[in-house]
Amino acid sequence: MKGNISDVLINALMYIQKFKNKLFVIKLGGEVMLNENVMNTISQDIILLNSVNIKPVVIHGGGYEISNAMKKFGKKPRFVEGLRVTDEETMDIVKMVLIGKVNSEIVSRINKHGGNAVGISGKSGKLFLAKRKNDKIDLGLVGEIVRVNSEIVKLLIDKNYIPVISPVGFSNDGTSLNINADTAAAKLAISLNANKLIIMTSVGGVLDENNRVISRLSIKEAEDLIKRGIANKGMIPKLNSCIESLKNGVERAHIIKSREHALLEEIFTSKGIGTMVYKK
Repeated sequence: MKGNISDVLINALMYIQKFKNKLFVIKLGGEVMLNENVMNTISQDIILLNSVNIKPVVIHGGGYEISNAMKKFGKKPRFVEGLRVTDEETMDIVKMVLIGKVNSEIVSRINKHGGNAVGISGKSGKLFLAKRKNDKIDLGLVGEIVRVNSEIVKLLIDKNYIPVISPVGFSNDGTSLNINADTAAAKLAISLNANKLIIMTSVGGVLDENNRVISRLSIKEAEDLIKRGIANKGMIPKLNSCIESLKNGVERAHIIKSREHALLEEIFTSKGIGTMVYKK
């Protein structure tokens, strides 16, 4: 945020008042954990949001960490349209990394900076009930959410805790399922009637055919980018998550780069830093 500090603060005040008591679902990409300074500043952003009566709910991925762990165990990661193919051994690695490592590190970092974060998984309180994803290609233990039981998240929010959620769900028979964090974030945002879904990733936003960031996209324009193949690979589940959330009550969706104080710049400035997807 550049410019005269008083102007910056007054501009931010307008947004603070606008978003008071609103709920934001913030999806952190696994790349956030790769840069300590970025993780520290994003943690501070989340705490600031909470301090001005904006309710942040954090859900995280961990793709980089999972792939690195797989390689250490001699397994080669495979993806289909941005989704990880997950056999039983890979599922064990997913749980170890997402719940045991990434979730606890994010919670520790937020709490270190004065926040009050609590880590849970999609299995906690039966948060994410899922079924195996039924695609033409067998993705293994990859799930799609059929029901979100968000009461545990609401209880934490009511007590002014910051929920930090890992996207591991479970089926009716208790089988753990790997759920794409972007799609889980959308389902959670819908269930919580969130004002915003914010997806943080390794790129600056949604790119056009000339690799330039698109600052604003309608639902129709986002769908067209996917149809024409301009949005591809890991951007497909991100854009689909934005589209689904907007069609089901979320007011705005954002895809932004994971960099220092990215949340504050996107939320508290008129220009923003990434791509905002909106209804029309």
